[in-house]
Amino acid sequence: MKKNQLAEKLGQGRNIYGTCITSTGPMWPAAVAGAGLDFVFIDTEHIPLDRNELALLCQSFRANGVSPIVRIPSPDPYRACQAIDGGAEGIVAPYLESVSQVKELVGAVKYRPLKGELLASFLDGSKKMPPALQQYVEGYNNALCIANIESVPALERLDSLLSVPGLDGVFIGPHDLSVSLGIPEQYDHPEFEKAVTYIIHTTRSKGLSIGIHFSLEPERQVRWMKEGANIVVHSFDIALFLQRLRHDIRLIKKAAGEQLNEAVDKNLSI
Repeated sequence: MKKNQLAEKLGQGRNIYGTCITSTGPMWPAAVAGAGLDFVFIDTEHIPLDRNELALLCQSFRANGVSPIVRIPSPDPYRACQAIDGGAEGIVAPYLESVSQVKELVGAVKYRPLKGELLASFLDGSKKMPPALQQYVEGYNNALCIANIESVPALERLDSLLSVPGLDGVFIGPHDLSVSLGIPEQYDHPEFEKAVTYIIHTTRSKGLSIGIHFSLEPERQVRWMKEGANIVVHSFDIALFLQRLRHDIRLIKKAAGEQLNEAVDKNLSI
C-alpha cells in the first residue's frame, strides 16, 4: 500500500499544514493544492455530506496531491471504515471521552477489515494476532488515527486516552472545549490557555502529533505551534472568503467616499 505522506512528514519531525473545506465545488481541490497545503480537513460532523459526496471530495483532493482528513459524525468505528473506503487518509472522531472509544477508533482505522469479537480480543490483549495476519493488517492500513479532545472529562482522563496503542494524534476542538470549560468562545481566557497548553504538552510527551482548529487570526496558530502543535488546521473556506471579501469591499467603498458600516468593519473575522 502507498505510504501516508502526512505520517511520513510527522515522523520526520516536520509540521503539516491544512485548512477545512466545506464546499463541494470541483475547483477547490486544485485551489487548495495551489496554496501549498499538505491536507484538507473535511468535517462530516457539522457539514451535510453523504458518502458519495465525501468519496468524490476525497478522491479529487488526492488526485491533486492533497491528503483528506475526515472527521466522522460520531465515534462510530463503522463510519470510520466507510470514510477510509471513500479515500480518507486520516480519521478524526469527535468528542472522545473514554478509553473504550479510543480503542474502537484505533481498531477501525488500524485493524481493518477486522471487526467484532475477534478484533476486541486483539485490542484488549486476550488473544495474540498471528504473524501473517499482523503483517497483512499493517500493510493494508495506513490512515492516521486522530482523537478530538474537546471536553473537561477528556481533559481529566487525557493520559489514559492518549496511552492507547495505535493512536497517532489529537485535534483540539477549541469551541466545544471552551463551552465545556464554562467560558464559551473566550479563547484568550487563562483557563482555556491552561487547558490547551496541558493537552499539547501531554500529547507531545506521548510522542503523538497535535493540532488545533482556529478560524481566526493566523497568530493563534503560531502561538500554539510555539507550545508544540505540529498539525496546523487553519480556518475554513467560507471564513477565508468572507474575511477577504469584507476587507476588499471596505477598501473599495472607502475609496468611493461611501459611509462604512462600522458593525461589519468591527467583525472582519467569522
